[in-house]
Amino acid sequence: MNTPKELKYARSHEWVRMTGPDTAEIGLTDFAQDQLGDLVFVELPEVGDAVTAGESFANVESVKAVSDVYSPVTGVVVEVNEELLDNAALINEDPYGAWLIRVGEITGQEELLDADDYDTVCQEEA
Repeated sequence: MNTPKELKYARSHEWVRMTGPDTAEIGLTDFAQDQLGDLVFVELPEVGDAVTAGESFANVESVKAVSDVYSPVTGVVVEVNEELLDNAALINEDPYGAWLIRVGEITGQEELLDADDYDTVCQEEA
């Protein structure tokens, strides 16, 4: 399993890449995309929408099921990855390159895990 050390992680299997003091990209982890299988559709929020740590902000549809995606931080959506709307499979191909949303005005990062702690969570679930 691929778990980049420079990212932070949520127990719900989303990653956070800080891009500034209070801005970040959020995506699905390698573990999540592997568990979901081939992704065929993604529904993302609108720019300007608020996201709250621990609450659903999007959903992804795989050949298996529809799954909620939970925000690892609290903030405001400043950009959505529109490429994914046409090609959700990009998440399967490159889970750490295919960010879902960019969030600004971030708070609520206290619960984020480092890569080693996230690997432990994944091992417990596997």
